Order: sequence, then C-alpha cells, then structure tokens
Amino acid sequence: MALDFTRLSAWSAVPEPSFVGGNRVELLQGGDDLFPRMEQAIDAASVEIWLATYIFHDDPAGTRIADSLKRAAARGVAVQVVVDGFGSIATMGRVRALFAGSEVRLEVFRPLDRWYSWLQPGQLRRLHHKLCVCDERVAFVGGINLIDDRHDINHGWMDAPRLDFAVQVQGPLAAAVHATARAMWVRSHLWRGWRDEVRVLARSAAPVGDALALVRQMRGVNPLVDEEPAEPMRAAFLVRDNLRQRRAIERSYVEAIRRARTRVDLAVPYFYPGRGFRRALRAAARRGVRVRLLLQGKFDYRIAAMAAHALYDELRAHGVRIYEYTPAFLHAKVAIVDDNWATVGSSNIDPLSLLLNLEANVVVRDPDFTAELAARFEQALAVSAEVTGARGQTGWRRWLHRGFVAWLAHLYLRVAGITGRY
Repeated sequence: MALDFTRLSAWSAVPEPSFVGGNRVELLQGGDDLFPRMEQAIDAASVEIWLATYIFHDDPAGTRIADSLKRAAARGVAVQVVVDGFGSIATMGRVRALFAGSEVRLEVFRPLDRWYSWLQPGQLRRLHHKLCVCDERVAFVGGINLIDDRHDINHGWMDAPRLDFAVQVQGPLAAAVHATARAMWVRSHLWRGWRDEVRVLARSAAPVGDALALVRQMRGVNPLVDEEPAEPMRAAFLVRDNLRQRRAIERSYVEAIRRARTRVDLAVPYFYPGRGFRRALRAAARRGVRVRLLLQGKFDYRIAAMAAHALYDELRAHGVRIYEYTPAFLHAKVAIVDDNWATVGSSNIDPLSLLLNLEANVVVRDPDFTAELAARFEQALAVSAEVTGARGQTGWRRWLHRGFVAWLAHLYLRVAGITGRY
C-alpha cells in the first residue's frame, strides 16, 4: 500500500481571508492575560482541541498549559498539538516527556532530530503560528509563545515581562482558526507518515489513514464570505503560507497603510520590510499621516537590530517617527491604522515572516477594539525613547552597512528558495 500523494495538498484547504461579522474579539496582553483564558477554554472543551505554537517550553507557564491539555485528553477530548522543530528544539525532549503516557497527540513541524534534517529543502520555512482553538468555538491567535513572559530561552529569567499581545476570538472567525491549526497538525502528521512510510506501512496503515481521514474532513471547510455582521465586530483571519496565500498579511498591511488618513502605529520586534512596504510608509507620512514605529530597544538578536537600523535614516527623512522600547524585550506584532483597523498576530515585518514562515494574524474592523489597542500602544510609547539625529554610521559607512544587510537578506532568501526583488 502506498500513500495517495494526490491528497497531500489538501492540508492547505484553509479558507481565503475575508471579513465576517458577529465576532467577539478580546485583546490580551502577555501570558498573564492569555494563559488563564486558554486554560479555562481547554478545561471547558468537550470535543476537540487543536494547538499550534513555535515555542513550547517546560517552564511553569508551559507546564500549566500542558497539564490542562492532558486533563482534557483524559476526559475524552481529542487533543492535537503541533510545535515547530526549530522553535522548540531546545525543549523538544522535555516537551515530549510532558505528554508521554497521555492521550495528547503531539506532532513536530519540520523536525530537526537528525543531522541530515538540516540539509533538507525548506528547513528555513518554519511554523511561526501561535494558535489554539477549542471545539471550533473559542480561539486564541497572537504572538505569544507557550513560555513565561519573564523567561527568554537565550537570556534566561528577566525582571520585566516582554511586551506581547494575543486575542481571544469567539464567533464565525473561530472556524477559520480551527481549519488552520488542524491543517498544520495534519501536514506534520502526513510528513511523518511519508518519511516513515516503509517502516510504518509494514506494520499498519493506521497513522496514515488517520491523517487522510482528517484531510477528507478538511475538504468540507467552507470559505469565509463577506456578509453583513450580526454584531458590529467584523474581523478577518489572515494566513501567510507558501501556497495560495503567500502575500495575504503583507498585502493587508500595505493596503491599510495606503488608505490611512490620520495615523499608522506599528509595533514589531523584527523590522526589515521590502520596497513596497517602505514605499507605503513613506507615502503615508508625506501626505500628513502620523506614522510611528515602535521597535526593539533591548535586542535579543544583534543581526535583527542591525537590519532595522539600516532603514532608520531613510524612513525618518520622510517623516516617519521611530521609537525604541527599552523596559523589556519587545515581542508584540500589532498595528493600528486610523480609528477602525487593527491587527494582532505572529507576523513580523521582515523577510522571514513575509516570505518564508507560516504566520497568522487577526485584523479587526471595530472602533472600540482599535481604541483599546491604541491605548496599549500609547502606554508602551510613553516608556520608550524616540530616535533623533543620525543613527549609526554616516557617509560611506552608512551605505556599506545598508549594503551588507541587504546582501545578507538576499543571500538568506536565495538559500530558502525565494527569488525576485524584496
């Protein structure tokens, strides 16, 4: 018996993004807000739970969520978890141990458990989602990994929590999150089945059969359609994948910025946008829109800081104001445009997020939600430092710096198989 490869592409049967009404979307700041809500939803689940995350740590925060997932599985809820093979590489063995002996079905996206795994095509394209959906009724989307806000894998424990956000979604949009989280688990399960096909099928075809049964279910997912909202809260779930929705998140940002009339506020830790994105920011500032960027002041990766700094002078010369957040690490990926457009998600504004990684954002068209996120943005801005004067090198050194960063980005994308101009 061989795998039916004509079915393997069905894992991507995720609804195209569009706005639907009748949703309740709540803003959550940090794990202190998110994790209790997530645990409550998991404890209330009666049918199924799908969870996808880049980092799953075994610190107290991650262990707490793991315990709630195991409790759900023990009472008969179908629990599926997928973690990224690179993001969780430092804790993979311990996370497997957390779920050992339980009914939780754990999968790894693009595992790096063999030396030759690093040489396989596509290993630079990672699962960067942070999704959880319970009973297709309540979902969580954002930038918060399953790790304590005060804990960093590379820097240890910190006094202040990182700045990060997520949303809790109830309503029609939860179905789209459900489809995506399930698709990521199915994709990982299918890949493992394919990789171990000879060994597995020699004993039993059950693992592959289970995955293909899920694929068949996914074919019944109906696309979201624009409709008049039953309630005023309209929202869209945006996915960046390597198939049909390669530019969905970037396009949403750029279109909103192009339509902006009063303000564009953007907070993101890793910032190195392509030409079109930068052009939209410059044009908005030139026509009188207040454009403010909140970026990292406390850096976790020096190369990311170098990339952002290479663009400071260009953007500031066109009226874009840049601030650096210094109280703690900045991990938020949020934006506000005018008074009725806001987004929260996992996508950075850099080549990895916009061209390589699998990402997910929620865009909300609601003045109350936008105002709440804007208030949190202002609070962060109040404890940040605005960049004034020339930053970094001047003259030919500045151009050398920028050229070096551009060359690194170009090289990275070519290795990842991305062609064309960024």
